[in-house]
Amino acid sequence: MLTRIVKITFQEDKLAAFFEHFETVKWKVATFPGCRGMKLLKDINNPSIVMTYSIWDSEEALNVYRDSELFGELWPKIKPWFAAKAEAWSVETHFDGFQ
Repeated sequence: MLTRIVKITFQEDKLAAFFEHFETVKWKVATFPGCRGMKLLKDINNPSIVMTYSIWDSEEALNVYRDSELFGELWPKIKPWFAAKAEAWSVETHFDGFQ
């Protein structure tokens, strides 16, 4: 299992469009085969920064999503709204005090 964290900084005037679009795709991503769920987080000090936090069965499952038609439609739509290059990390959990 792996956790994927993606940080995206949006142009301020594109935030509303992003959140509107996100509402149309959030459950498609969160229930994609191999995805155990996803959260969208917003920085409290800079609302132009959002992060997705998703948990995947494996790196292979994440790659299937990244090669999917869904991702192929989602990423090109939102990428022009970025104010900076997106940053992404794939991490493993070594301690989980939330359970």
